[in-house]
Amino acid sequence: MTTLRMKNPAASRQPTRFNWLKIAVFLLALLPLARAAWIVLSGMAVNPVEFITRSTGTWTLSFLLITLAISPLRQLSGWSWPLRLRRMLGLYAFFYGSLHLTTYIWLDQFFDWGGMLHDIAKRPFITVGFAAMLLMTPLAITSTQGWMRRLKRNWGRLHRLVYPVAMLGVLHYWWLVKKDLTQPLLYGTALAFLLGWRLYRRWRQP
Repeated sequence: MTTLRMKNPAASRQPTRFNWLKIAVFLLALLPLARAAWIVLSGMAVNPVEFITRSTGTWTLSFLLITLAISPLRQLSGWSWPLRLRRMLGLYAFFYGSLHLTTYIWLDQFFDWGGMLHDIAKRPFITVGFAAMLLMTPLAITSTQGWMRRLKRNWGRLHRLVYPVAMLGVLHYWWLVKKDLTQPLLYGTALAFLLGWRLYRRWRQP
């Protein structure tokens, strides 16, 4: 005698709901870029290159912190679904970081490699910014399931580089701003909380 299994309608709707959420987050993450493009094209930016550089840099750091906030959010709320958004959010951090670097190389320096090398050597905030991008690049490259299978346990060790990347990002912003340190201080405080939470969790483990 065959027993028929009834599908749970709520369970079958969950993947669809998450797919819609993922699409919504994907589109929301593009809004800062659309806003920056609109401001520049409408002529509202006094210095378009500086505006694009600041905007993409700020959103690089913002997405880094959002990515780091996923684990504390899951641990505090018990929700598991934010973990499925973490890779996409991390890749958006790299995306905005790449735009930030491209703006500097192309629109600011006009591919003056000698001038850029001089900046890297002589201007500390540019030095740490380049270091952050160098460390972020292998994280983006190895973000796929294939690389997770290849690297196995080393994948987790490699992706701990996100912590120094975020610290370098905050330091880059702090050294860049010369007068009003309010925003770098806010980012630094948020990062200190996120890293402090991880240290607290590790200390509490038996």
